[in-house]
Amino acid sequence: MTQRWGKPHPDRRDWPAYNEALVVRGEFYLDLTPFRAWGTELAPMNRGKRGGQYRVPESFVRWLVVWKQWVDYRGLEGLTRKLVELGLIPHAPDYTTLWHRLHGLTPTLRLPRIEELELASDGTGLKTTNAGEYRILRYGDPEARQRKHLVVVMTADVRRKKVVGIEVHIEGKGHSESGTAAAHVRTMVDRGHRVRKFYGDGAYDTRAMFAALRETGTEPAIKIAKNAQTFGHHSTRPGGGARRRAVREYRRLGYRTWAERKSYGMRWPGTEGIFSAVKRKFGENTVARSPVGLVAEGYQRFWAYDELREYGEALSVRPG
Repeated sequence: MTQRWGKPHPDRRDWPAYNEALVVRGEFYLDLTPFRAWGTELAPMNRGKRGGQYRVPESFVRWLVVWKQWVDYRGLEGLTRKLVELGLIPHAPDYTTLWHRLHGLTPTLRLPRIEELELASDGTGLKTTNAGEYRILRYGDPEARQRKHLVVVMTADVRRKKVVGIEVHIEGKGHSESGTAAAHVRTMVDRGHRVRKFYGDGAYDTRAMFAALRETGTEPAIKIAKNAQTFGHHSTRPGGGARRRAVREYRRLGYRTWAERKSYGMRWPGTEGIFSAVKRKFGENTVARSPVGLVAEGYQRFWAYDELREYGEALSVRPG
């Protein structure tokens, strides 16, 4: 039992199943079963292609994206050479080919396997340098003013920690968190899912966000800004009426009662829980230097986490 606001919180997690899912994730790194149809996958990729032909299927490249979180391009070449030597794959690409195939790649997220979702969204930052603390302490950081963080805005299902949307940009050059989340919610609805509820902190208290939730039939659980107004010309704009009702409800109940009724704490598993897991596993320093490479690296990091999680959940329930 854990405590929140003096009340016991029952731990309903199925720990044996969760433990098995974590163990099975480790099988991903050596599971070459999907690449038995190597030639079959390459055939349509090369059909009508002029010039050099693809010798590595796209599924294998996506598999290497996960390895790339720890291994550099030359290391990946060595890894694939050994797989060829063991007779597990037919061809080992060189590191230049791997760079061209992996650099800038943003693989598509797998769709949720359930129809009804409860989404939460938030943003976090990744460092765009891997300089050691001692070097900065000893010599200073001459690039501190120019260096920007990499911003990742992620939307996920809070009950299953399933990532459904990732948007990455260099600090100061991307869309707002609320605009990104609104796009993610609409995308899920367009793909046939019902978004029952959306959780967000004060950054999502915007008319555009409330308008998107109203359009998609989604219940808002968004923390209201302290200076929120329920009158004036802003309240007549799209989303203004829905936000006005939310502001009045929030003020009438007070934060604590409102948070309990909305189960506002549920946003944490779908945001901070995933951010923490990704940074613990892959770190928060990026190594790419170009803007395209940085954005792709940030995206790949969260995609890789979701891919491992999906793999572990799918295979941990297999018979026997």
